[in-house]
Amino acid sequence: MTAFVDIPSGSDFPLENLPYGVFIPSGSDRPRPGTAIGDWVVDLHALEEAGLLDTAVFSSTTLNNFMAAGRPVWKAVRARLQHLLSADSGELRDNETLRSAAFHRQSDVTMVMPADIGDYTDFYSSREHATNVGTMFRDPDNALLPNWLHLPVGYHGRASSVVISGTDIRRPQGQTKPGDGPPVFGPCRLLDFELELGFFTGPGNELGQPITIQNAADHIFGFVLVNDWSARDIQKWEYVPLGPFLAKNFATSISPWIVTLDALEPFRCAGPAQDPEPLPYLKGSGDWSYDIDLEVGIQPEGSAGDDVVCRSNFRYMYWNICQQLAHHSVTGCNIRPGDLLASGTISGPDKGSYGSMLELSWRGTNPIPMSDGSERKFLQDGDTVVMRGAAKKDGLRIGFGEVSGRILPAHKG
Repeated sequence: MTAFVDIPSGSDFPLENLPYGVFIPSGSDRPRPGTAIGDWVVDLHALEEAGLLDTAVFSSTTLNNFMAAGRPVWKAVRARLQHLLSADSGELRDNETLRSAAFHRQSDVTMVMPADIGDYTDFYSSREHATNVGTMFRDPDNALLPNWLHLPVGYHGRASSVVISGTDIRRPQGQTKPGDGPPVFGPCRLLDFELELGFFTGPGNELGQPITIQNAADHIFGFVLVNDWSARDIQKWEYVPLGPFLAKNFATSISPWIVTLDALEPFRCAGPAQDPEPLPYLKGSGDWSYDIDLEVGIQPEGSAGDDVVCRSNFRYMYWNICQQLAHHSVTGCNIRPGDLLASGTISGPDKGSYGSMLELSWRGTNPIPMSDGSERKFLQDGDTVVMRGAAKKDGLRIGFGEVSGRILPAHKG
């Protein structure tokens, strides 16, 4: 597909992508929904006001109304935008006044949270990651807990501390228990990243009415990159018996552009074989994994660039997005437009594809060298963690941009 605007070679945002986000134009203070194409952001409210979109969902400061509209509306808007932005259409191309108002360079805008997130759930769906953690902390011969192969394990996270890419992350403080001594309070010493993808939900369900596995995809709006920051030493002391709490609630970073399922359709694939066979409510979803390359870089303070420490792929995930959503709602839990569900750490079969420092350094016993001569067991103050993702096939690239965050020292006082 060819757009009427120049799209740099290798761009994450060709005409086949058109992800959705919310931006603040230069000189304004009001967030506006937009889509990305090449180096540009297109103001969807401006197109809607001009009568070029047959919608009434882009006047708010979030994408929640658009998410709630459902798949028929999403597909119609996507098709209309591809037509308006194509080289074969003069409807927008030849309207210089509207183009001037609607097009903004990405470098000139500020990206903000794309949705008002009502609830955030984080899963634990990578078999390789769960096996690595179980091997480190429990029994290598029985690394997976008895329930893991039967259901997508998850926990409810903190929606209020989900932040947009570029937000600085303050090193958390909390209780830890070093060795055999009593617990102590202080800054986290084992700060970690977790490489994840997350999806935003669209139309919800009534309380008491589960979303079926067959209908789950119609409730999924699109994907973002997720960094589920983790305080490993705080987590170790607190997680029994109720799981993650303060070790996870201080920050979760997401990328600003939501890539739709339609854009990723050419990259949909089968996930790993599931044995034992899932229970009926988790069967029949079809192939809902995706071939998406992912990487993580660490940029030490003062360095010119980041060192890539992990290269992985979303197709390694054992439990797919439809299974996650069906399981989440099987009790009748009501999902709402703009809820965020994250995959859990994405780890592959080899060391270079492990999605956390806990695994990459194997609990700190195998430090990772940096190009500036330093090394990392876990993250240090001043480090910036950068995650990137893109699906690539037959010359087509559907990218996510990146999610980044710089670590600030723990709060004093």
